[in-house]
Amino acid sequence: MGRENAMLFLSMLLMGGIIGFVGAGGSGVIITLLVVGFGVPIHQALAVALGSMAFTTLSGAISHYREREVIPLTGAVLGTGGLVGALIGAVLSNHMQAPNLSLFTGVMLLSSACLLYLRIYQAEWLGRHIAVREELLTGRRLYLYGLPVGFVCGVLSGAFGIGSAAYIQIALMVVFGVPLLQAIGTTMMIIVPISISGGIGYVLYGQLEPLLFIQTLMALSVGSFFGAKLTHLAPLPVLRFWIVALPTIGGSIMIFFR
Repeated sequence: MGRENAMLFLSMLLMGGIIGFVGAGGSGVIITLLVVGFGVPIHQALAVALGSMAFTTLSGAISHYREREVIPLTGAVLGTGGLVGALIGAVLSNHMQAPNLSLFTGVMLLSSACLLYLRIYQAEWLGRHIAVREELLTGRRLYLYGLPVGFVCGVLSGAFGIGSAAYIQIALMVVFGVPLLQAIGTTMMIIVPISISGGIGYVLYGQLEPLLFIQTLMALSVGSFFGAKLTHLAPLPVLRFWIVALPTIGGSIMIFFR
């Protein structure tokens, strides 16, 4: 058991370094590593991923807020919808059989990878086919659109343990008129209540293993801290490649090796 714990810690340390280096969430790859690499039950892996995400995105959201890269009201509205949705998603997840849940999680990861590919490599094509809102959405329509969009993203995150960052960012830019730089920070703000609420949902079902969670969180935090320091040394094409590759690899493994 001690050797397995050490291997898990070292693996998560390396994974944290990669995530920090690339600057992408990587929760799907964490789930894949836990389930396929270490035989952790899928529901426990989802609980650990959501719990870890709550801490990592909180620090990121605070940093972006200080740099004025967050639209607080938009984030609060979508975050409220996401909070409710994530709790419901966690309940739905706990009533799914493990093989089906692994399949759906893999599909979600691959769809997220496709969105990231379009945003990073096909930005011009995306701009021609999807009209981005020029003005920030405010007033009554912010609530009419924001609560259901946040709810749907929350259900997806709570059920499948991923942050839905790609979906949220696209929605913020296209539907809510949030500029790209602020969309990144606002997305982090929205994911905080989603991951906390989803994590609570798994705790209520007894799916969060404390030792596994602490090991994973510590290793990811240390690894991502050092990985982030190397980001500026990497060529931009390398970073772009790995941002798309991480969820692609994770999703493929979840589908074919579940």
